[in-house]
Amino acid sequence: MIKVSDWMSNGVLAVEPSDSIAVARQIMAKHRINQMPVVEGEKLVGIVTDRDIRDAYPASIMIDRVEEIDRFAESYTVEEAMSYNVMSVRPQTPLMAAVKLLRRQRIGALPVVERGKLVGIITRSDILDFILSGKSLKPAPMSPSKDEQAPPCGRGVEWVDANAGYRNPRITIREGTLWLLLILLAA
Repeated sequence: MIKVSDWMSNGVLAVEPSDSIAVARQIMAKHRINQMPVVEGEKLVGIVTDRDIRDAYPASIMIDRVEEIDRFAESYTVEEAMSYNVMSVRPQTPLMAAVKLLRRQRIGALPVVERGKLVGIITRSDILDFILSGKSLKPAPMSPSKDEQAPPCGRGVEWVDANAGYRNPRITIREGTLWLLLILLAA
């Protein structure tokens, strides 16, 4: 069985809640990423996305007034923009369970947590890299076992069954192997 740890990105870029959204925006732009975990020490407390940052700007800021945008970005913290209800997985979670969770929740990434510490992140890009590698993916069990579930992070979070409500996979056969290709980019 292929696990999240086989394809996750290590050395995850992260920000702290007290960082400004300007810092988060700069890191995302420099590294061409759309989301970053938010940590206190090594503990995952949230996630901030490029959309969270865009939504943080008040409608009254004029798009052509760069200095006004920059001033706001410096004064607004990641904590004020981030999402607290973070779904995460463990390194030993089956990759298919992570794929289903990404698709069903329409999210671009899942932080990977072990013993309360952020150890990686699995993104749609990592999943596409796996698909392009040509390796076979066996279906995941209906629900991850207790050992595969990451503990809830943030506020009011519960583990979500990765298979609940999943519909319409695309199935292809290539070189005698049955492939379940999830339409990740449609999310």
